[in-house]
Amino acid sequence: MFIELHILQNFAPSNLNRDDTGAPKDCEFGGYRRARISSQAFKRAIRDTFEKDRLLPQNNLAKRTRLLVEEVARRLAAQGKSEEQASAVVSKALAGIGLKVSDDMKTEYLLFLGETEITNLTQVCLQHWDALTGVAAPAEAATPTRGRRAKQAGKEAIPSEVQAALKPVLDGKKAADVALFGRMLADLPDRNRDAASQVAHAISTNKVSMEFDFYTAVDDLSPKEETGAGMLGTVEFNSACFYRYANVDLQTLLKNLGGDEDLSRRTLDAFLRAAVTAIPTGKQNSMAAQNAPSFVFAVVRDAGLWNLANAFLKPVYPTGQQDLMEASIARLDSYWGRMAKMYGEKGITRRCVTTLTGPDNLSDLKNAYVDSLDELIQLTLGAVKLQAITS
Repeated sequence: MFIELHILQNFAPSNLNRDDTGAPKDCEFGGYRRARISSQAFKRAIRDTFEKDRLLPQNNLAKRTRLLVEEVARRLAAQGKSEEQASAVVSKALAGIGLKVSDDMKTEYLLFLGETEITNLTQVCLQHWDALTGVAAPAEAATPTRGRRAKQAGKEAIPSEVQAALKPVLDGKKAADVALFGRMLADLPDRNRDAASQVAHAISTNKVSMEFDFYTAVDDLSPKEETGAGMLGTVEFNSACFYRYANVDLQTLLKNLGGDEDLSRRTLDAFLRAAVTAIPTGKQNSMAAQNAPSFVFAVVRDAGLWNLANAFLKPVYPTGQQDLMEASIARLDSYWGRMAKMYGEKGITRRCVTTLTGPDNLSDLKNAYVDSLDELIQLTLGAVKLQAITS
């Protein structure tokens, strides 16, 4: 069973997600240049919204970091341990799992770990403090080793009882964002998680061209007779109506969360709310493009997934009768109807749509209209049967 989410969202002039040159990301689609916001930008915004809006408790969220040693050492120091000694202990504990720490006390790559995993690692370090302090650090080994051999040597140096305590630490089963977005731990493939969700790059329904904001900044303390600017520059921006698409595989979500149905439902609720309300942060202090979606469409289905981006192969243009958003909604509504006619709607158990323009702008989706986002989420979750996918 899957949940699909289709969103139309018009942003005022903005640069929410920029490339290596500082320009808003874009792409060619249908033979026309379109504005684009990467899926990574929206996933980061969704994760931030989980925390900022308190949609999920801290112990069900995760951190992506290379500074795990520093974080756990800080927690150990709060328990009365020496922070310097704590860093060495954490480094050895990670070696016991198979994760190498560099000389600057950073892990080799970003780790995506749940709060519960970090807490459990801290507890193992506390409980086995004496055993870990007695282990020679990797740098103290008699024979220098590199790569996999070094990691294996570091692991073998850890007492077996400590290794046994460390083994279940990184299970990831209580972290909602790890369950949704997945993770890869190169040195611990059995701790990898396949993402339960897929998030598409948002692309504009309309053709776009880049614009430039030429700005100047005045030096407040410069002599009055000096009229020049203290600084000047340009910022690229655009304004576009974006089509956004995401889906969640409910079976994978439930599996990633260890079969916890209650947490799975709370995670789905949080994801639906955050996916609608989250906005990337690029250049927001200077552009404030805090524009909520005008159209949200949720589908619950047993199989088959429809990304509806091809509704906009031909760019949408405003007309005398419809603005850009109204024309985009009409285009998506019509495309859904054609898809449903061609492929059928077998397996679709619920459709819900809410829009700022009301039901009068809908045709094929008119019978799925609801008045509010809360009602859409309630009805969507009501159609989810998690217990049916646990077998």
